[in-house]
Amino acid sequence: MPTAAALAHIPGPPALPLLGHTLGIVRNSYALQEQAIATYGPVYKVNMLGVWRVNLCGVEALETVLLDRDGIFSSEAGWSALERIFPGGLMLQDVAEHRQNRRIMQSAFRAEAMRDYLRRMETVLADLLADWPTERAFRFYDAIKDLTLRVGCAVFMGLPPDDPLAARLNRAFIDEVRATVGLVRAPLPFTAMRRGVRGRAFLRDTFRRLIAERRAAPGEDFFSQMYVATDAEGQGWSEDEILDQFNFLMMAAHDTTATALTTMAWALGAHPEWQEALAGEAEALNRPLDEAALATMARTEQVFKEALRLVPPVPFIPRTVTRDFHWQGFDIPAGTAITLNPGTTMMSPELYPDPARFDPGRFSSSRAEDKRHRFAWTPFGGGAHKCIGMHFSTLQVKLLVACLLPRCRIELAGSPAPVWQRLPIPRPRDGLPVVLRPR
Repeated sequence: MPTAAALAHIPGPPALPLLGHTLGIVRNSYALQEQAIATYGPVYKVNMLGVWRVNLCGVEALETVLLDRDGIFSSEAGWSALERIFPGGLMLQDVAEHRQNRRIMQSAFRAEAMRDYLRRMETVLADLLADWPTERAFRFYDAIKDLTLRVGCAVFMGLPPDDPLAARLNRAFIDEVRATVGLVRAPLPFTAMRRGVRGRAFLRDTFRRLIAERRAAPGEDFFSQMYVATDAEGQGWSEDEILDQFNFLMMAAHDTTATALTTMAWALGAHPEWQEALAGEAEALNRPLDEAALATMARTEQVFKEALRLVPPVPFIPRTVTRDFHWQGFDIPAGTAITLNPGTTMMSPELYPDPARFDPGRFSSSRAEDKRHRFAWTPFGGGAHKCIGMHFSTLQVKLLVACLLPRCRIELAGSPAPVWQRLPIPRPRDGLPVVLRPR
């Protein structure tokens, strides 16, 4: 990995000894980046967790790196901060290994399986939402994170949604995610990394028991599908590979969806005219809520896309350069860690006029602001590593809207403009207090 001296020709803000820019990035990564771009331009360096990273900003950088036509940007090395907690996850793989494992996982998302997942989700969501409080405030983020995990336990693992194991799984996933940005990178006592390593061990033990159960009696849940999934050549996964892939998938699926739904809840509470439009759209749906019915929820999809633009669950995408690379006047040596910035790119006024304003109409066919560049809207990444669960996530969000809004109206009980903590996965610092009012 290049030293600070090797990157001396690349500008960047002054760094603290030892800590570099880590504290500023964790506290308010968007503010630091916006100031850096205004001062140094779209190429600048920062020091995060002791590693010098070169930031490449804008849609051209996203297109060049994510498409990676020359094969010089490593996702595996880029996400090295996750390696201790999520080794073997699909996002932490490159080229042939990534291609093969993506093909295997894709078979678990085939059309017949998706129809079964939707049937399971509709039943589970209706039961879980019925338990949510009405006429009193609660923290929406905490509630939706618990709900999405319980849905995941039912759909992905075949567990009852009221299984007490869900709370322990949630705690383990939280510990894993927090460990990825812990300042201490070794699993020393009382550190976030130690809790993350323990969480990973607990999850692997839990999933390993599930494998034994599914081997004896395969089910229709996602975990069973992963157990039997193969690519076109009949190649499947070993037990350890299933554990690693499933651990990463469960974390990514429920954490990122929780962020998106929390952003939507805030936006709908702050803009009741859109909430009423979505409630009407949901009321008009034909039942059962299959893919064909959910596909008609055009306004819900616009709100979902706008929420992801304003608060993308993955606002930064890391890569590592494997060969010397020249970009916009700068020589970037092999081994350099680089960061792409879809979060702030999607707040660019050149792409989205008045970008801080909530305006789902940007995604209407008549305006199509997201089509101004193929990478103008990239909350799911792009290229070979584009999120494999994007379609599933969209269906899950639409299904929740269809189950909740005809029954309840969302009212904000806290700040109309929540402060977002962007890392490791975005969440409102106050948990987004809301009140549900029965219709």
